[in-house]
Amino acid sequence: MAEPNDMILPLLRDMREDMRTRFDAVDKRLDKIEAAQKSFKHALTADTMMSKLVAGEFEERIEALERDVEALKAQRPA
Repeated sequence: MAEPNDMILPLLRDMREDMRTRFDAVDKRLDKIEAAQKSFKHALTADTMMSKLVAGEFEERIEALERDVEALKAQRPA
């Protein structure tokens, strides 16, 4: 039978390799999660920018209508 000292180092090496493999798998999963979060953040940013653009165009149209109404009011006889 092998001496305990001769068994410990190979066992530790096996454990180290197993841990490295598992940590690599965890790192890959975390990378996927981070990529999904980035994608989601980009989508939210794009949606926010689009909403601001649409709101800005709407505000410009309302302002133009208000100017037209004021001009019509000014032309109306009292």
